[in-house]
Amino acid sequence: MKPPISSSSSVLIRKARLSPFLFTLLAFILFVAILYGEDFMCIFSQQLQIYADQGQPVSRTEKKWEKLPFAIGKTQESCDVFSGSWVRDELTRPHYQESECPYIQPQLTCQEHGRPDKEYQYWKWQPNDCSLPNFNATLMLETLRGKRMMFVGDSLNRGQYVSMVCLLHKLIPEDEKSMETFDSLTVFTAKKYNATIEFYWAPFLLESNSDNAVVHRISDRIVRKGSINKHGRYWKGVDILVFNTYLWWMTGLKMKILLGSFDDEVKDIVEISTEDAYRMAMKSMLRWVRKNMDPKKTRVFFTSMSPSHAKSIDWGGEPGLNCYNQTTLIEDPNYWGSDCRRSIMEVIGEVFSKSKFPITFLNITQLSSYRKDAHTQIYKKQWNPLTPEQIANPFSYADCVHWCLPGLQDTWNELLFAKLFYP
Repeated sequence: MKPPISSSSSVLIRKARLSPFLFTLLAFILFVAILYGEDFMCIFSQQLQIYADQGQPVSRTEKKWEKLPFAIGKTQESCDVFSGSWVRDELTRPHYQESECPYIQPQLTCQEHGRPDKEYQYWKWQPNDCSLPNFNATLMLETLRGKRMMFVGDSLNRGQYVSMVCLLHKLIPEDEKSMETFDSLTVFTAKKYNATIEFYWAPFLLESNSDNAVVHRISDRIVRKGSINKHGRYWKGVDILVFNTYLWWMTGLKMKILLGSFDDEVKDIVEISTEDAYRMAMKSMLRWVRKNMDPKKTRVFFTSMSPSHAKSIDWGGEPGLNCYNQTTLIEDPNYWGSDCRRSIMEVIGEVFSKSKFPITFLNITQLSSYRKDAHTQIYKKQWNPLTPEQIANPFSYADCVHWCLPGLQDTWNELLFAKLFYP
C-alpha cells in the first residue's frame, strides 16, 4: 500500500500538473524513503573496520557514517595501520622517561625495579603502506579541553590509561594537574584545560565478583547477566570512551553467569561457554553505548586482546620457559600465541558487525604479539615476599601479561591518536 501524500505535496502536484507516471514515481520514492530511511543513514555512516586477516575478526562489515567527531583528516583507504612491522628508533623513542612520569604504577616501573636493559623502549610501529601520524600532545590536550576521556576495563587498559597521562602531563604546569582515586575510578585532572582523563575498573564491563579495584584476585569468577548499568552510570557524560575486556574471561572453557542478584540468598548460576559469555558482554556494551552515547559528539573505541608470552615453545623456545630475559622481538609475521583465543576475535567481529553505533576497533593483538621483550617480567613491585624457591627460579614469578612503561602501550595510544583524528 502506498503511503498517503501530504496536502502540501498534493497542492504542488496539482500546480505542476504532474503526469500519472511522475505522480507514481514520486509516491514510490516517498515510500522507499520511509521504508529504508535507516538504511540510507547507514550509507552515509563511518565504516567500522573489523579486519579479516589472520588473527583478526573473520567478518568484515563496513558502515558509512557522517564525519566522526574529532576527525581532522583520513587515513589512506589502502592502509591498515594495524598491519606492519617494528623498526628500531633511537631518535624519537621513548616519548618520555620512566623517572619523568610520577603516575606510573610500581607494577610497571621496570627500570626502577632493576631491569638491566632499555632495548624494549626503542621500537616504533611502522604500518606496511603508510606512516602513523606523530603523536601531538598539544592537539590531544586542546581536543580534550572541557571534555572527559575515560578508559574502562582491566589492568591492561589501566596501563594504556597511564601511558596516555604520561604522554600528556609534561605540557601541564605542576600546580595545574592532579590524580585522585575514588574506589574503582581514577581521575587525572588537567585544570588549565578543564579536562579529565579517567580510568574505571570493570574487568568484565558487567558486574562481577571481581569488581573491587584493590581486592579482586578471585579464581572462581562470576559475572552477572544484564548488569552493565551497575558500572555504566559512571561512564555517562564521557566524550571519548575506550573499552577493553579479555584477560579475565580466560578462566577455562566455561564461565559462571549469575542470572539473579549477588544479594540473593540462593543464587541462580549457570555455566556457559566463554564465547557465549563474552558475546553477552559485547552485546550489553553495545546496547549501553547506543542508549547513552551521541554519535554526533562522542567517540567509542574498543581495544582488542592483549597477548601474553607465558610459553616460550610458542615462538620456538625451550619448554618450561617464558618471557623472562627476553630482549628480542618475534620476527615471524604470522606468529600467533596460544594465549590468544581466535574464537574471541570472531565473537567481536560477529557482534560489532551488527552495531548501529560507530565503534572504532583498535586491533593491537597481532602487533603486540611480536613483543615478547616488552613485558615487566620480574622487574616490578612484588606484593608478596618472594620465597627462596621463587628467587632461585625467576621464570616461576615473571609477569608475562603486563607491559613496562614507557614501552609498547605508548604505541597503543599512538594508534588511538591516529584513529581519533584520522579515522
